[in-house]
Amino acid sequence: MKYFLFCVSLLIALSTALAQSSPSETASGKIGNATLTIKYCAPSVRGRQIFGEGGQVMGDPTAPIWRAGANEATAFHTSADLNIGGLAVPKGDYTLYVNVKDPDAWQLVINKQTGQWGTKYDASQDLGRVKMDMRKPSATVEVLKYTITSTGANKGTIQLAWEKHIAWVSVTAK
Repeated sequence: MKYFLFCVSLLIALSTALAQSSPSETASGKIGNATLTIKYCAPSVRGRQIFGEGGQVMGDPTAPIWRAGANEATAFHTSADLNIGGLAVPKGDYTLYVNVKDPDAWQLVINKQTGQWGTKYDASQDLGRVKMDMRKPSATVEVLKYTITSTGANKGTIQLAWEKHIAWVSVTAK
């Protein structure tokens, strides 16, 4: 009986731990001749305050620069040269961060360092920063989600939505 109770307790503990983890996700899409891929871990809100003073993100050591996901830094790959919000981005691999200092005016940070843990941000490796357009969703976005959308020809957007924020940047494939 003790063994049975131990096994049941272990299963409950494991399922709780797994339920609270941030699963790995991938967003991909084609804009013009470019294939874009974003690999990130998708955290859930779970009733917490995420952004702003006292929010979960502000507890990160890199705040107000946010890893744009959970766990590892958010990885970005483009198969062709891009213009993202006015910034020339050569084809290759990057890390995405977001400057969330102003809750109504985020900046996408494109960083040349790759493969690091999300809280190991090095500003000297920034390729650049671009202003993000923003709006509020009609309801709380429970799980972080990236979307890459073609809007025709060689144009499109990269969007992220989480908590009470939707932010996006325009993308043009060269």
